[in-house]
Amino acid sequence: MNKILEHLIALYGSQVGRTAFDRIELLISNYQPRIPAPQVSGLTERDAILITYGDQVCSPDAPPLQTLADFCAQYLRNVISSIHLLPFFPYSSDDGFSVIDYKAVHPALGDWEDVTRFRRHFRLMFDAVLNHVSAQSEWFQSFLHDDPRCRDYFIVVPDGVDLSQVIRPRTLPLLTRFSTPSGTKNVWTTFSTDQIDLNYRNPAVLLEMVDTLLSYAARGAELIRLDAIAFLWKEFGTTCLNLPETHRVIQLVRTVLDEVAPHVILVTETNVPHVDNVSYFGDGTDEAHMVYNFALPLLTLHSFHSGNATTLSRWAGNLSLPSPRVTLFNFLASHDGIGLNPARGILADSEIDALVARTLAHAGLVSYKQNSDGTTSPYELNINYFDALSDPNADESLEMQVDRFIAAQAIMLSLVGVPGIYFHSLVGSRGWRDGVAATGQNRTINREKFDVGALEHELADLGSRRNKVFARYTQLLYVRSAHPAFDPYGAMRVLNANPSIFSVLRVASEGASVLCLHNVSSHLQTAELNLSQTLGGESRDLVDLISGHAYDGREAIRLAPYQMLWLTHRR
Repeated sequence: MNKILEHLIALYGSQVGRTAFDRIELLISNYQPRIPAPQVSGLTERDAILITYGDQVCSPDAPPLQTLADFCAQYLRNVISSIHLLPFFPYSSDDGFSVIDYKAVHPALGDWEDVTRFRRHFRLMFDAVLNHVSAQSEWFQSFLHDDPRCRDYFIVVPDGVDLSQVIRPRTLPLLTRFSTPSGTKNVWTTFSTDQIDLNYRNPAVLLEMVDTLLSYAARGAELIRLDAIAFLWKEFGTTCLNLPETHRVIQLVRTVLDEVAPHVILVTETNVPHVDNVSYFGDGTDEAHMVYNFALPLLTLHSFHSGNATTLSRWAGNLSLPSPRVTLFNFLASHDGIGLNPARGILADSEIDALVARTLAHAGLVSYKQNSDGTTSPYELNINYFDALSDPNADESLEMQVDRFIAAQAIMLSLVGVPGIYFHSLVGSRGWRDGVAATGQNRTINREKFDVGALEHELADLGSRRNKVFARYTQLLYVRSAHPAFDPYGAMRVLNANPSIFSVLRVASEGASVLCLHNVSSHLQTAELNLSQTLGGESRDLVDLISGHAYDGREAIRLAPYQMLWLTHRR
């Protein structure tokens, strides 16, 4: 409890901090008896997280959340450990990320009982959209009517304040003018005119959100994703990104959850350069348990486009964690696009420009951000990851495209951390341009929703892209979950086997190891490694965990185009 008070005093001063502390003590006492016991404790190699919208699969005779829960139970029960439900609250825009009511389920999706349904077979991960709230929310509507309670819930900027240093993730104006009985006000809107930034300089706002987070834990959330958290605290005259006060708020949240629900895992989502991204681990004990590994999607994509994994290998070889109590949330695709900023400083500008050009050539789209000098620059690639890797109009076999896609996923699965798998990656989706035409939003390209019957029909078709991707992806997940070397906190060593082969050695705590080799090129490649030295002991009797094929490690290991091998000693 002393740490909670310390954080509050650091943010608000002694008097206000102590008053806020009394409120948090009351919240803790109210919520503590309502927190359900966790499904399991900690994270292991058996953990993989599905990222999905609540209405990702629908049927005419049941609420979408029920349909999705039943689909996941039937197809993913022994493949996926946790379900990350993207915001399922009442919302007004941005497919859920403009929340009207943080504590309700959107009636078009179902109810809280439907959410709880997932806990029969999976752990649940909720989104905490802390940075902003919908313009239609009760809080902002009260602000517009000069309700004293909500007068300071939002950030009003006087005319003439210099905001030129603020880092922008969009090309939209930073401020939006709203009329109130007391006059027109310039209100801070980082992401859109419908997403109103909250004012965390007001302790009442922080207390509201602590209440919200504890309510999620009480509803069974065992992982909580802090959306766009890097933008949380605003200070005129700064970049308003990654500020010390933002880190302090996360430390406060972590301390509160450690007191009330120590099993809850905090995951920070910060689409920023890698060095800033991993700063959200704090000292390894006081902030996020996991951070989104934002550089990975673009570096993996670059490796396959160039046929060379050197940059990816160098970066992965330098990954380090501040303590054995934290790990990475690895992903290649999500409901958003592929962020460019996390790889700046790792990839050359010319290499990023080439990825932008390749995205457009593959029928994808590009979103831009506003720079401080008034110019714009590419911010995000909006394309389904299958299309990002393979031109949908290319004259090549489906088998080659699936091989390339699965090899990329295998790289993600081989790294230290927990894999996060977007629903569309699991079922081999391509871009949805009709959706973009309907909404006018670039991100809609990888947000298509399915009729459950139609999707199941495609998954049952042995010749379909969806069947091939799903079968091979789920097999990789089975293999990964069965070997202790893939412990998310385990050891990882990146090796130099060949510039076109991404090679990583995973070692379990009891010593069992797996050598993961991934050919990122369209040519036959040879792994130039001493396998006896790498894997230890006699290497003549090796087995590939993926195919089950035996290998003699005394002979050269050759990989076909986009082939991957996960080699270990035969047991």
